[in-house]
Amino acid sequence: MRQTSRWRRGFAWGAGLVVALFLAGVVSFYASSSPDGLEWVAGQTGFEEAAGEHAALGYSPLADYQFAGLEDARLSGGLAGVIGTLLVLAIGMGLMWVLARRTSKQV
Repeated sequence: MRQTSRWRRGFAWGAGLVVALFLAGVVSFYASSSPDGLEWVAGQTGFEEAAGEHAALGYSPLADYQFAGLEDARLSGGLAGVIGTLLVLAIGMGLMWVLARRTSKQV
């Protein structure tokens, strides 16, 4: 198996991060506002009226895919997408780091 250089690997991670942040921060605003399959079925069966507001809606800074306190919907949604992407990346990298350390100590 061919080893990739550290620079090439870093470039790939950086390019992937830029694409993910662009998709989360900019392109997500243009996503369809039509309901997904679950919401459509809930509307057809009458379950949608029985559902209440999400419990985190009042105090979560990223509730409803918007950043709390910003009035501009495009900026608020983009910022929430970027923050969410970075949080998922950080959690995923942290888990990978912990699991890699654990398996290297066992070997």
